[in-house]
Amino acid sequence: MKKAKYVHGTSPDEQARLAQLNALTNPKFIEFLNVRSTDMVLEIGAGLGILASQVADVAANGQVLAVEFSPEQIARRHGCRLNLHFIRGDAHHLPFEDNTFDVVYCRYVLEHMADALHVISEARRVLKPGGRFLAQENNIAVNFFYPECPRFEPVWLKLAELQEKLGADAHVGKKLFAYFRQVGFKETSISLAEEFHHAGMSSFQFWVENLARIIQASREDFIRFGILTGEEIDAGVAEAMSFSRLPDAAAYFYWNRAVGTK
Repeated sequence: MKKAKYVHGTSPDEQARLAQLNALTNPKFIEFLNVRSTDMVLEIGAGLGILASQVADVAANGQVLAVEFSPEQIARRHGCRLNLHFIRGDAHHLPFEDNTFDVVYCRYVLEHMADALHVISEARRVLKPGGRFLAQENNIAVNFFYPECPRFEPVWLKLAELQEKLGADAHVGKKLFAYFRQVGFKETSISLAEEFHHAGMSSFQFWVENLARIIQASREDFIRFGILTGEEIDAGVAEAMSFSRLPDAAAYFYWNRAVGTK
């Protein structure tokens, strides 16, 4: 199976951005998971391992296995834990037997997959009957700023075109319900996890700069595919950075979430 190229890369700057994003979004996501202390848990796409380590704190009497394809990412493991194990593997071909896990989850992963539907099918396969698969994913079309940013907003939306060129899907979040149903989950529910940040909040500047840094990290690919010029990227990023310092600015985004029961 042809693999999609990971749009963000694994540079030290990108890993620092991911670590900050984990700090911002992990608490609400762990609450969403509702893991029991004795659960056998699988994380697909573990990245830096920060989330898996925190889930292992909750599943203190269970086991957490975390699969990650990139050796540059899983090199940053978080301590030696008896109930936490990192494994290099491909989300399209999980190295586990059928009916193994109580909980399987992924976050910010399916948008980077060549075949998200197959990854969801693999997640269902390794779940025990009655087990749950949970996902939180992107749909970049729902990002809004006010005051509006006419240079940054069209640049941001071009990220979907770039990910399509790289073999992935930046709109996968809105497809989760359909995909979960198609692979055969008995019960599926969907919800939103909002990211509303405004001037005066400690998270505001990071959130906006986080979006701008995503664009900056993809500069070479945008130009290589002829999607954006360097001038368009620079103007959009500069506008976003200025926006992050406005006293009356607000940013609106949400993640798409789904839960499927086998």
